[in-house]
Amino acid sequence: MSALSQKHLTGIKPLTASDIDLIFQTADNFKEILQRPIKKVPSLRDITIANLFFEDSTRTRISFELAEKRLSADTINFSSSGSSVKKGETLLDTVRNILAMKVDMIVMRHSSSGAPEFLAQHINANIVNAGDGTHEHPTQGLLDGYSVREKFGTLKGLNYLIIGDIKHSRVAGSDIPLMQKMGAKVKVCGPPTLIPKHLEELGVTYEPNLKKALEWCDVANVLRIQLERMDIKFVPSLREYSLFYGVNRELLDSISKDFTIMHPGPINRGVELNSDVADSKQSLILQQVENGVAIRMAVLYLLAGRNS
Repeated sequence: MSALSQKHLTGIKPLTASDIDLIFQTADNFKEILQRPIKKVPSLRDITIANLFFEDSTRTRISFELAEKRLSADTINFSSSGSSVKKGETLLDTVRNILAMKVDMIVMRHSSSGAPEFLAQHINANIVNAGDGTHEHPTQGLLDGYSVREKFGTLKGLNYLIIGDIKHSRVAGSDIPLMQKMGAKVKVCGPPTLIPKHLEELGVTYEPNLKKALEWCDVANVLRIQLERMDIKFVPSLREYSLFYGVNRELLDSISKDFTIMHPGPINRGVELNSDVADSKQSLILQQVENGVAIRMAVLYLLAGRNS
């Protein structure tokens, strides 16, 4: 197989295991290029990509912009603050106006779940979802999977734990289907108020006790508490959350096995993760950031159809 089965990347769920393998293999090639003194390739030299961020982002936006520049694409950066969106222009009108300027691909982050899927049904450009509401964040899921594969050689048979705010997390929304498609077992841990009710339908088990969950896992992905997405209080206080579900050195030292720590960032240090854990040898956090550029290069390259 040399091409993706999908025209867009709106989520992990539409991808096949072969699609994910192809993205990983392509990222391997780009990661090798990123180690060279000259880190730029002309792969997307005649492609124009619009980055539409209707929601604040720093890491994801910079990672996509860097990936686009490394591929020699022309880029347009759009932020909704101070734009026509504030004047009442619809999402579809905004995008159609941008497409009239002959844009080939759109990378979009939006606070409404399903916005990238909606666009994909109405316009011809390739759509890449950079995070939509509480739905999915597919390139984060891919870079998480890629980072685990890089460390362990495979995802098959691994015990993958996600800790924290599963209910509001688009990272969990992408990590869960990706890990399952690639043969890993997934368990979640966190306060009952932050666990979705339909967990059984996802084929995921819930362990309320953090220490028991950590004893089970090979990899623990610690999520950030999504304060900006909570319209009501789901935990009594951050201090209480940290007491029961924060990962610290003392807890790690009490676990009888070695396991790997991940975090999608940005970290609330001292809440879900202590600095001595985030910066420890068990942490893959900086590798995740590095791998994000290679994964996003692979996704853009494959969606542009340059490998077929």
